[in-house]
Order: sequence, then structure tokens, then C-alpha cells
Amino acid sequence: MGSRGAADFFMCTREAVGYTVAMPLNVEIEKLPDGVAVVTMTGQLTLGLNLKLADSQVHAAIAQGATKLVFDLTGLDYIDSAGLGMVVFTYGTLNEKGGTLRLCGVASRIASVLKLTKTDELLGMDATREDGLAALGVKSQE
Repeated sequence: MGSRGAADFFMCTREAVGYTVAMPLNVEIEKLPDGVAVVTMTGQLTLGLNLKLADSQVHAAIAQGATKLVFDLTGLDYIDSAGLGMVVFTYGTLNEKGGTLRLCGVASRIASVLKLTKTDELLGMDATREDGLAALGVKSQE
């Protein structure tokens, strides 16, 4: 390494392999009448503290009476197996309560993960938030 220090070497290595910083996960929950809620996720649904916080928020909404959820994934860039597990666990929790989970705005990259794991056969998917709400029987708010 010559006169370069360990930090300089790491910097070069990061740039050489295209090191990128993961986007944080942002979750917003909009509660609607009749036990309906829209959960909007942006960023990356991956293993870590943000996933744990998102799971806690979603299950708090379920504990408060939400039984029909739409996960709006329009702003979600990436999902790993832990994130997929959270989605499937939420589906199971709602299913046990007689509820429903719909996904909308699923990017092609995420749709391919759902298809590969056959999760797309389990979860209802819609193009838009409005389509997801309509599938739950929620009338348009126009």
C-alpha cells in the first residue's frame, strides 16, 4: 500500500466496487373509515432497525382495528427476504382476523421477487392506490 493508510485504501475500494449508501425506509399510515388503512412505504424494505420499526407501526395499526390494508409500494426501491417476510407475516396476521392485504404500485424489480417466491399468488396486487382501495370495497373519495 505504500504511503497510503488503511482509510485511503478503503475509500479506493468503495469507489471501485460502486459502494452506495442504502436509502432509509419511510413509512406513513393513513387510517380511513371502516378499518381501512393505506401504508405508504418509500426507500428500501430490508433487514434492520427500520424494518422492525415499520413492522411495529403496521401491527399497531392492526391492533387499533385496521383489518383492510393497502401497502402502497410506489416509492419502494428494493425488498430483501426480511422485508418480504414482514409483508407475508402481515398478510397472515390479517388473514387470521378475517382481514385483507393488497399491494399497489409494485415496481418491476420487486414484482420479480414476488413472482420468484410465488408470493404474487398469495397477495392481491393492483396498479394504483385507488385500484387497491376499490378491491377492498372502498368507494372513491371524489
